[in-house]
Amino acid sequence: MSDRTDLLNLRYGIDAFNAEIRWNETISNLLSHRSIRAYLSEPLPPNTLETLVAAAQSASTSSNLQTWSLVAVEDAQRKEKLSQLANNQAHIRQCPLFLVWLADLARLAYIAESQGLPHEGLNYLEMFLVAAIDAALAAQNAVVAAESLGLGTVYIGALRNHPEAVAEVLNLPPHVVAVFGLCVGYADSSVNAEIKPRLPQAAILHRETYQLEKQEQEIAFYNEIMKQFYDSQKMNVPGDWSEHSAKRIAFVESLSGRDKLRQVLNNLGFELR
Repeated sequence: MSDRTDLLNLRYGIDAFNAEIRWNETISNLLSHRSIRAYLSEPLPPNTLETLVAAAQSASTSSNLQTWSLVAVEDAQRKEKLSQLANNQAHIRQCPLFLVWLADLARLAYIAESQGLPHEGLNYLEMFLVAAIDAALAAQNAVVAAESLGLGTVYIGALRNHPEAVAEVLNLPPHVVAVFGLCVGYADSSVNAEIKPRLPQAAILHRETYQLEKQEQEIAFYNEIMKQFYDSQKMNVPGDWSEHSAKRIAFVESLSGRDKLRQVLNNLGFELR
């Protein structure tokens, strides 16, 4: 019970929570998730990559189209290039395994052409969305598997800052784009990484119909929790969660170049009609 109570309190940043929720080892592992941004150089055990891929391929995929692929990067020079393209994040260089998750419509285009059929359906936004969702579902399965093996992970969305350059580094064909990266490795225990509190369930859980107005009190409560978390972690985040989040969407410049993503996707073969 203490494990359950402790994890729930850490996940929501409060000292009281309904500890009577259903519980097992899988749920415990899920609630223990934290982003790891400091890694040991220790190599992964043999067949770890294949294990993670098997878990990823066990995720749901729309119509069994399997519109995702994966590039596993272990070469130091290639990790260095990808790190530079992702705001020079050091953990990309540190981790022994860097996984780049791809929205991949090239395979379906190839199959259609080999069957003597057109592939007009690939030119629409729906198919890109399917591919991005497929990749996200697969990656999250891999994260759960990695953490069950005692490994740390962190997603790298900054690969979308320079998708064309990433495509060049990874030799991606048309109709394929990196949607995010994932660091995998053993956490450096000398660098503290705590469980980050999430919004109260009352802010995100709606029963029967959506009710935006009920969130105000919960968000205000969460702002106080996050200010305490930022202070305890010595994170240089001015203000509270609402201020931090609002600044991330306030201006075009806040998107770090991703405001041009539609045109870049067009350049990479995604027409997005």
